[in-house]
Amino acid sequence: MSDDAYTRLSLPPRAALEAEELQAAYLTASRLAHPDQTGGDTQTSADLNAALETLKSPVTRLKHLLTHHSDTPWRAVPLDASMMNLFEKLGPLLQTSAAFLKKKQTATTALAKALLASEEMRLRESLEELGLLIEENWQQIESQLPSYDARISTQDPTVWTELQSTQARLAYLSKWRSQIREVLLGLML
Repeated sequence: MSDDAYTRLSLPPRAALEAEELQAAYLTASRLAHPDQTGGDTQTSADLNAALETLKSPVTRLKHLLTHHSDTPWRAVPLDASMMNLFEKLGPLLQTSAAFLKKKQTATTALAKALLASEEMRLRESLEELGLLIEENWQQIESQLPSYDARISTQDPTVWTELQSTQARLAYLSKWRSQIREVLLGLML
């Protein structure tokens, strides 16, 4: 079987995929390949699960699309001004949060913990605000994916380089989302 996730799920290669369409393609393919079905086997079922996981996230989907459907060589993608602006907010906030979490862990008395409450609230609000900015950027980028598909279909030669930049931006945003969630979880404990 092909190592192309799109082929495994009988989907055309494209940047934008609706979750419902992806799930329907997966269910159709996995119904036939399930080890309990005649002709089904464990490896094919595992390959279909891997294809689903690859295509679920725009980050891994775009990376897969670039790797399997373009001749664009890998290159490092520098952060643009808007991404650098987010990063310049995130870095210090994560450092401040790490220092606060250490203080919070060493606070043993109820009074010491209570004295940290207002600082914790400010940190939580700042993290949530930055998380919303990251989410807005994510949504804006994701809304552009169908336009890339239209350009791929017209064989626009510049689309692959732009998709590579888009994939890198989504990868950064995904990492930053995770970091914010992790800190917010740490603040809850």
